[in-house]
Amino acid sequence: MTTETGDVTGTKDKDYNLIWFTEASLSNALRMETYIQDAERDGDQELADFFRRAQAESRKGGELGKQLLAKRLPR
Repeated sequence: MTTETGDVTGTKDKDYNLIWFTEASLSNALRMETYIQDAERDGDQELADFFRRAQAESRKGGELGKQLLAKRLPR
């Protein structure tokens, strides 16, 4: 297996990784909303709170990723 270093995609691995991480974090925050609603519908407040904490961490990751992207990518 060869390592893709931007020759194929035109995007360096580190840039792609940051883009991927940011998207995955924000996507996970959306997914957690569904899980929170499922737990609440079943009356499981402990699980809903767990997913809320996970959602907050995913949002934090997404925000940090967006900040780094804004600083690093050419305009």
